[in-house]
Amino acid sequence: MDFNARVGTPAGVEVMSLSEFRRRGGGGITPQRPDFHHLITTVSGMLKQEVDFTTYDAIPGSWLWVRPGQVQRWGDLSEVEGHLVLFESDFLDPATVVAARLETPGSPVQYDAVDDHGVDLAIEHLCHEFGAVGDSPLDVHIAVLRHLLSVLVLRLADQPGGLPSTTEDSDTFRRFREAVERDFTKTREVADYARNLGYSPRTLTRATASAVGTSAKGFIDERVMLEAKRRLAHSDEPAVRIAAHLGFSSATNFGKYFQSRAGQSPIQFRNAARQVPRPQG
Repeated sequence: MDFNARVGTPAGVEVMSLSEFRRRGGGGITPQRPDFHHLITTVSGMLKQEVDFTTYDAIPGSWLWVRPGQVQRWGDLSEVEGHLVLFESDFLDPATVVAARLETPGSPVQYDAVDDHGVDLAIEHLCHEFGAVGDSPLDVHIAVLRHLLSVLVLRLADQPGGLPSTTEDSDTFRRFREAVERDFTKTREVADYARNLGYSPRTLTRATASAVGTSAKGFIDERVMLEAKRRLAHSDEPAVRIAAHLGFSSATNFGKYFQSRAGQSPIQFRNAARQVPRPQG
């Protein structure tokens, strides 16, 4: 799913109400995997949004941050009002990207009950400026949007649980997490990561357990399974192609790996992920 802003709007960012998004035919029940950020906040009603196969209840005052590459499925928008901000990472300046951890895997999806007047002012000002195209030169308009969006993402990233700690163990885990994100399609062996990073397998396991409560091997497997589920849910790729992408020698080996961890075959997972949700109520 590519970013396609409307004609006449600045490239790289779009701001709208959820009611406008609904009128334009946005949402839908099929899984999507956008390559740009979604910031979603509700003002009234509740939105049940599925992100990477977990359902989040977006109530007034909360925010959902869906990052590039995550698979999402929209809930019922008919009784929900709020704001939607779509933006590409490179719309923001590099310093903001780093400070807000925009590219950090596993960053929080939901920020509950955000009681921050700065966040409220940031989204209000961003909405106003986006709708004020033509009131100032285009380059000035884009620069203001960039600064206002920077304020919003930095404010959200600074919410409780928004940024990882800087302890020694967390630094070890951070390096391991980045290596897994880069190489999980090449190797699933803890020993390979330990050797490349200059740690012992035991050190990686201890740091991972401290950070996320699982073993280093479990963390690798979770990332492989997440990518497998994402591709099964949103694409029509055959299992043999997904297996090859993830570094398996055959679709059969991939199927056994997936079955042992998900309790169902890849095709069973794909069929379940694409089922139309039943109406609630």
